Amino acid sequence: MKLFRPSQLPLSVQAPRKTEVRTQFSALCYRVSRGQTEVLMITSRRSKRWIIPKGWPIKGKTPAQSALHEAWEEAGVRGDASDYCLGVYSYVKTSGPKRPLHCVAMVYPVRVRALSRDFPESDERRRKWFPAKKAAARVDEPELARILKTFDARRLRS
Repeated sequence: MKLFRPSQLPLSVQAPRKTEVRTQFSALCYRVSRGQTEVLMITSRRSKRWIIPKGWPIKGKTPAQSALHEAWEEAGVRGDASDYCLGVYSYVKTSGPKRPLHCVAMVYPVRVRALSRDFPESDERRRKWFPAKKAAARVDEPELARILKTFDARRLRS
C-alpha cells in the first residue's frame, strides 16, 4: 500500500474552474477475513454501478467522522473510522438536468464491526464484500481503483 502526501497525490480534475470543484468524504469500509482484506462496496442509487459510500462535509464532524456517517446511511456500517486519509479521487457527479458537478473525494478507512439490516438507504442500494483487488476492477474512477488495488488493512497505522 503506497501512502501519499497531499502534494504527491495522483489526481486529475477536469473542472472548468477550480471554484466549481466540490469536496466529499468517502469511506473505504473493510474487514480482514482469513488473512485477506475485503472491501464493502455499494451500488449507486441511479446507475447501480459499484461505488464506496461518500457524501458532503457535515458541520461539526471531522472528515473521517463524515465518512463514517455516510457509511452508516448508505451501507448500514457500524465501525471505526481512521483520521488517516488513504488518498483522493475525482469524479463527475450528475444529478438530473443540472450541469455536472466536479468532485474530489478524500478516502478514509472504516473498520467494519457490524452491518445493520435496517439503515436509511437500505431500499435504494445493494452491498457486497469484494477482495480489495476485485473491488478495484468494479469502479470507474482510476484513482479510486488505484487506492483499492493497493489497500491492505493489515498495513494500516494504529
